[in-house]
Amino acid sequence: MAFTYFFRDRLSLELIGKYVLPALTGQRYINIWDAGCAHGPEPYSLAIILRERMSPFAFRNVRIYATDIDPTGQFGRTITEGVYPAEELQRVPPAILQRYFVPTEHPGRYRVVDELRSRVSFIRHDLLSLEPIREGFSLIVCKNVLLHFNEQQQVAVLRMFHSALRAGGFLVMEQTQQLPDRLEHIFSRVTDQGQVFRKLHEQASRDVRDRDSVRCCRTDPPEQLSERSVAYGNYRC
Repeated sequence: MAFTYFFRDRLSLELIGKYVLPALTGQRYINIWDAGCAHGPEPYSLAIILRERMSPFAFRNVRIYATDIDPTGQFGRTITEGVYPAEELQRVPPAILQRYFVPTEHPGRYRVVDELRSRVSFIRHDLLSLEPIREGFSLIVCKNVLLHFNEQQQVAVLRMFHSALRAGGFLVMEQTQQLPDRLEHIFSRVTDQGQVFRKLHEQASRDVRDRDSVRCCRTDPPEQLSERSVAYGNYRC
């Protein structure tokens, strides 16, 4: 199981609430892609931040698509059931814990409330397919995943994200992930506080899905997974 927990990247969540959510107000449907979601703490943390700042009616228009290559085959079931051990909830403020989690019959385990679970769905997906799960996203979140790729692969995946965003859509990455210089003409930085970017313009991106631009071949996966445990294995181009 991936090493992660709720509210792990509090800064990014706060930046989404401050800079992204106000721009999404008024959209009829708010589709979000959490790429590299592991077993669910990140998309559910995001759902909590959104629900805290939205009315129940508006929140019903949110759909978070949580994707991962899922080497264990367990992420989908965990996210659907929404049950997590107390040690993964240690950073959740007590008031938030009370509102959005219910103790299960098993001591030390909590279930995410139905209101949140109904907004999050899991899809098994390999980012290096360079095929988006759909288009028209208002927000794409991708953290602790691109670091497993080489520069060429990173650029190809980010171009794919660009094509999947709606006009003016947002991209959020972890604090240590820099946007490659060659993509500065299609994304603009929203704040110097973190890695929050906005799609600049519609680009003719026929090359985004051209697999000839990045020929990715897998070798045998490593014996030990990385901390994120997204387990993309070894790739070479």
